[in-house]
Amino acid sequence: MKIAFYGSSLLSSYWNGAATYYRGLLQALSKLGYDITFYEPNIRERQQNRDMEPPDWCRVVVYDCDSASMKHATEQAADADVVVKASGVGFEDSELLQLVLNAARPETLTIFWDVDAPATLAEIDRDREHPLLRELSRIDLVLTYGGGDPVVYGYRARGALHCIPVYNALDPLTHHPVAADPRFAADLAFLGNRLPDREERVETFFFGAASLLPDQTFVLGGSGWSSRSLPDNVRYHGHVPTRDHNAFNASPKAVLNVNRQSMASNGYSPATRVFEAAGAGACLITDSWAGLDLFLAEGSEVLVARDGKDVADILNRLTPAEAAKIGEAARQRVTREHTYAHRAEQVHQILSGFLPKQHTEAAE
Repeated sequence: MKIAFYGSSLLSSYWNGAATYYRGLLQALSKLGYDITFYEPNIRERQQNRDMEPPDWCRVVVYDCDSASMKHATEQAADADVVVKASGVGFEDSELLQLVLNAARPETLTIFWDVDAPATLAEIDRDREHPLLRELSRIDLVLTYGGGDPVVYGYRARGALHCIPVYNALDPLTHHPVAADPRFAADLAFLGNRLPDREERVETFFFGAASLLPDQTFVLGGSGWSSRSLPDNVRYHGHVPTRDHNAFNASPKAVLNVNRQSMASNGYSPATRVFEAAGAGACLITDSWAGLDLFLAEGSEVLVARDGKDVADILNRLTPAEAAKIGEAARQRVTREHTYAHRAEQVHQILSGFLPKQHTEAAE
């Protein structure tokens, strides 16, 4: 079965938090027999900051950011059994969605795959003429990066025929324990791009903890933080490529996850960093959000903080031995229950319910 997938980027994680999700899920789907082509625009210097080359499990088509190139790329949707338009592609998203839907054959399964559903729903509420709102009736299925019931009900209330969350997960071959790297040695490390919807929470959970623990060391990774004045006990590494994520997670005593405000408010939206850190055996400290217990058990597999003081208190009492025990328990849990092989099987079952039987049998 052929899938045409129009997303932000498979080849680069530069300003592209969905890269790990796309890579893990599409590679696992290819192992189930799906023939996948990923279409990504040449935008935001991502092609100059690739952290992988085109893989053997997926064809990648990079198109230029002009109308003719985009039109040519979307015309290829006519050859696919499943056409996916992801959110946040970054170049003419509304026009891209319309072109993809127009190119798809009547019998083709059309999917809008939202990797930032809370933000998308908020955009729709601010603009009742939002292009996606107008197109929902033409889309067979909405899949989301997360969000649980609030997102499912939200999409259905706005006209989606079907909405199903497909959560982030772990690729054990990509994210796994490695030896500690002195570059990332610290008491606490945080990796995340500087975004308006996250910055205030990072100030509270990460910089707040650093200010309370001047004798402990902190490491910050991610794009956009260079203009921020940093405390003396915080080292900044800038963009951390995917190849260094294991070392980043395995080297400090603990790793911090801070959800964006919209994700935290909706809950049921574990970031890719949660599974990357767990896969590396890191002791994870996370902000609190509904649905966490579906993925990791508080206290034994993950530590939960409500603010920067909580983070500081956890670090003060956390021993290296206890951190290692929690990290290993998390690694075992996600390896057992939350890999991209699990998610790909879920997607396969979803597609099997929407497509003629002969198509999904051919993918197996």
